[in-house]
Amino acid sequence: MARSKRYQEAVKKVEKNKSYSVEEAIKLVKTTATTKFDSSVEVHLRLGIDPKKGEQQVRGTVSLPHGTGKTKRIAAFVAPDREKEAQAAGADVVGGQELIDQIKQTGKLEFDVAVTMPEMMPKLAAVAKVLGPRGLMPSPKNETITTNLKKTIEELKKGKVNFKNDGTGNIHQMIGKVSFTDSQLLENYQALLDTIRKAKPSSSKGVYLKNISLTTSMGPGIRVTLSA
Repeated sequence: MARSKRYQEAVKKVEKNKSYSVEEAIKLVKTTATTKFDSSVEVHLRLGIDPKKGEQQVRGTVSLPHGTGKTKRIAAFVAPDREKEAQAAGADVVGGQELIDQIKQTGKLEFDVAVTMPEMMPKLAAVAKVLGPRGLMPSPKNETITTNLKKTIEELKKGKVNFKNDGTGNIHQMIGKVSFTDSQLLENYQALLDTIRKAKPSSSKGVYLKNISLTTSMGPGIRVTLSA
């Protein structure tokens, strides 16, 4: 695939096969952004797990201190008497059975995250085939099934994100924007890394964190030195 001149110039700034300290990598990733818009900054981790084994799946949630820079649209599937509470907490789409029926009929999803109450889960089964493939089905594992709507919705709005490994044992997570300060990106990076370290499966043997790199939207990857 032909790369743009911007990308080719950016690649020249990155030493091949060199690992940079995270502080150096953050400075470099900002100078190698190739887009005219405010690029996302992403962390890519290669884990020493067997993604085919269920007990070695790595997933969890982390509250990034400075958010991601991206506003999430949140849908709250709640009972009628909790709708005002969800709206006051900041949910963008709020509803119960009517919202479920609407999704079932149209297949349209105008939100990025879905939260619900335990008693609504049986009703959501009707749209599981719509929500599931897009990673939007509420789950205890990503803490989107809750009795505390206010806390859950507010945390998601402030920067709480879900992460999980893909089919090749990698995790890809946005930690901010190029416009963030170095310290903001560093704090978000450390919060994510600490949480992923703690999520190591007990059955995973050998090296857990094999490779970490930083990149921006359409920018080159920058390898980060793995610290103990």
